[in-house]
Amino acid sequence: MWSYNDTMIGLPAPLRTKGMFRLKEAKALGLHPEQVRRLVRQGHLVRLGRGLYAPASAEPSEFHTLAEVVKRVATGIVCLLTALRFHGIGTQHPREVWLAVDRRAAIPKLDIAPVRIVRMTGAALTAGVEEHKIEGVTVRVTSPARTVVDCFKFRNRIGVDVAVEALRDYRRLRKGTVDELWRLADQLRMTRVMRPYWDAIAS
Repeated sequence: MWSYNDTMIGLPAPLRTKGMFRLKEAKALGLHPEQVRRLVRQGHLVRLGRGLYAPASAEPSEFHTLAEVVKRVATGIVCLLTALRFHGIGTQHPREVWLAVDRRAAIPKLDIAPVRIVRMTGAALTAGVEEHKIEGVTVRVTSPARTVVDCFKFRNRIGVDVAVEALRDYRRLRKGTVDELWRLADQLRMTRVMRPYWDAIAS
């Protein structure tokens, strides 16, 4: 987690609880951009990317990059290979952050991490989505069960071997219930695709 020295950093109280913040959040609370730049020059703040700042005393967590990306793409949902990594499922170590967004959403130019965008719509943007706090930032991540279902839905993009590995680990590591898995598979119309693989693993 971020730590703070309030005598060194003259930030409004709401920003001191955010972990990282955008310049527009500071401006909305009465902090002038020049004050932010001065704190950066003095070494009290660090600039993480365009318009994104955090206390210099911060020690990034394992999933720091996810907080950075979601801070810039607030409607984004961490999904697929990145969600597998987050939940400890499978052996994937993606170099990009996989992010689901509405198919009509505009994506800002990001200078903090490579991002792979997956366009979704309807129930796919809400079903099986969890909220996690990472360094004070609310990050939405597909649940373990939803992530497995998505792996089959997007198997042509990530590989069916990755989807099968995720399904096997979900069952072996008990990352969620069987009922939840099939409820989401039914909701996202993946039941018939997934069933033969599940039967082969369970036999």
